[in-house]
Amino acid sequence: MHVVVSGWFWGQPYTGSGQYLHRLLPRLAALNAPSWERNTTDKPGHRQPLDQDQEANNRDQTRFTLLLPGESVDSEYFSALSAYPSQLTAVVAPPPPLPRQLAKLYWEQLTVPRRARSLGADLLLVPYWAAPLWQPAPTIVTVHDLIPLLLPPYRGGWTNRLYTTLVANSARRCSAVLTVSEASKRDIVRHLGLPDERVVTVYHGPNRDDDSAQRSEVDAALSPSRQIACKYALPKRYFLYLGGFDVRKNLLGIVRAYRRYLDLGGDPAVKLVVAGKPPQTHTPFFPDPKRLVRQLELTDYVRFIGLVDEEDKELLFAGATAFLFPSLYEGFGMMLLEAMAAGSPVITSSE
Repeated sequence: MHVVVSGWFWGQPYTGSGQYLHRLLPRLAALNAPSWERNTTDKPGHRQPLDQDQEANNRDQTRFTLLLPGESVDSEYFSALSAYPSQLTAVVAPPPPLPRQLAKLYWEQLTVPRRARSLGADLLLVPYWAAPLWQPAPTIVTVHDLIPLLLPPYRGGWTNRLYTTLVANSARRCSAVLTVSEASKRDIVRHLGLPDERVVTVYHGPNRDDDSAQRSEVDAALSPSRQIACKYALPKRYFLYLGGFDVRKNLLGIVRAYRRYLDLGGDPAVKLVVAGKPPQTHTPFFPDPKRLVRQLELTDYVRFIGLVDEEDKELLFAGATAFLFPSLYEGFGMMLLEAMAAGSPVITSSE
């Protein structure tokens, strides 16, 4: 079986859709890897001889082809692909030289289905809400949430609303829709009018291995954790926010709550650490929290540390007094799961 995967977000690993794709694809390949690739007992480079049943099984393995929109993807992001050379391949299919949003639309609706057909896809997998209307093979789309449909600030102008209508119609044509929570499934069934049996919930998991050896290394590193503290200039004690800066994340609410915490006699030694890429300009959709920090005279108490390397996140969570995530709407909220898996107390909303 040949599965073609839409990889628009492969080069954007700091986005939710990018994280999802980076975690999903290598694990799918690992599940379907030939017997000799799954063998972890042999020396590197040595392939154990296979019996006839194993050979037949390997001939029937699922192959994955990742369609990429350009060649500018950082080479480090291809390491996950190289681990399964016979199962995962990447094909570059660049969009035309159009403005970014038009190029994205063209790529999703025309480039992806055309290349899927030319590659002989048995299944097309689109890991975010943008399946093509024309589907040359059975198609599965992941709809993480219906934020552009349900939250007025995210509906945008007429072009955004037209795009939402387009991808909603394309989702209705798919053989199946994956989603990440029962809450999102209820929204999809209700607002897209899909039958319940065509929407399948597949929960996220935390981005960590359960290997006991790795856990012991992490536990040993937690006591000093000096490298992480020095790298990001962390205070000894801190509340943590890590995530996006769009208005639904309610980061302004976090800043106001922290001001209230101090006014009510909270310990000023517990700082507020904000991790992520802040907006370059202040807009209603992406409000700049630094402006509010200055207005509330919190400059000495709130630290913005920028983007965090993936390998540092677990220790950053583990060192926090609490992880703050009072989002106004989430399809799932992967950061909550990762924070809890790292042992951090979590303060969140019910949305």
